[in-house]
Amino acid sequence: MKKFGLLLLCFLQFSCSSQIKEKINGVSFVASREEVAQEHVEEVLKVHANHAAVMPFAFTRDIHSPEVIFDTDRQWFGETKLGAKQYIGLLKKNGIKIMLKPQIWIWRGEYTGTLKMKSEEDWKALEASYRKFILSYAKLAEETRVSIFCIGTELEQFVKNRPDYWKRLIGEIRKEYSGKLTYAANWDEYPRVTFWEQLDYIGIDAYFPLSEEESPTVEQLKQGWQRWKTAISELADQKQRPILFTEYGYRSMDYTAKKPWLVDHNEEKVNLEAQVNATKAIFEEFWDEDWFAGGYVWKWFIRHNEVGGGKDNRFTPQNKPAQEIISAHYKMY
Repeated sequence: MKKFGLLLLCFLQFSCSSQIKEKINGVSFVASREEVAQEHVEEVLKVHANHAAVMPFAFTRDIHSPEVIFDTDRQWFGETKLGAKQYIGLLKKNGIKIMLKPQIWIWRGEYTGTLKMKSEEDWKALEASYRKFILSYAKLAEETRVSIFCIGTELEQFVKNRPDYWKRLIGEIRKEYSGKLTYAANWDEYPRVTFWEQLDYIGIDAYFPLSEEESPTVEQLKQGWQRWKTAISELADQKQRPILFTEYGYRSMDYTAKKPWLVDHNEEKVNLEAQVNATKAIFEEFWDEDWFAGGYVWKWFIRHNEVGGGKDNRFTPQNKPAQEIISAHYKMY
């Protein structure tokens, strides 16, 4: 009888421990003009986030420009190497793990997936310029011992047209950085990325269209996920790599799940419930899956008390009901 009791206890302990797997519960920590302070980090801790994406920026002049400009004195503090290092240091001091995610901004907000050169000469110039940019931050990632390094974000045409370059580049990054690697593919790009086997996570910016409804319910949104979720899980199994939502989130507006990638300044009516429902649906569909590593909500501004709120129809969940949903779910994992 004692043996049976001991076996039962062991079984229960094993069952519980096998179900409790820490997820990456992240925020996309927006680069600011200023240094981050402890009061800014406190707000991240309040939502039980255990990860933050730190996002320094580079710039190109247009979608055909081969020059990647970065770490200049004309950029905001948080967009530079010095700023990224300061952000990383304070976040890590508070026990928050980091994904360093250097990104490109194309003048006038052109979509980075359309970055495409017009000649072989320009392609080679872009390759050299991007290599300098990303290896510089790979060295910073190693120096600051971040948990994950993202090698690029939504660069579909660059990735599609120069596959050999990217495979060589990953090898070079591995020589500079010893941690985990991912790439942030757009929601409609990720199936065509050719180098997932060389990385540690399949990174997806998860702006999948889910519903045409003005204010969809959680169940409608979960139903909308099914056609996408099957393909995502199959890729995870095929590549033997966990899925990481390098970005996820919804605007607090009507039709938020129709085209979730929209970043324009449209005047669609504020709809806090739609943002809540979409956030609940993504948690309920993915966070319990073994093949799913977690994600980084888009986006989190450092001056918490000055952003978001009930009249804001943008992405941030700050000072909105969706913030409480995120806090509750992150606390569970």
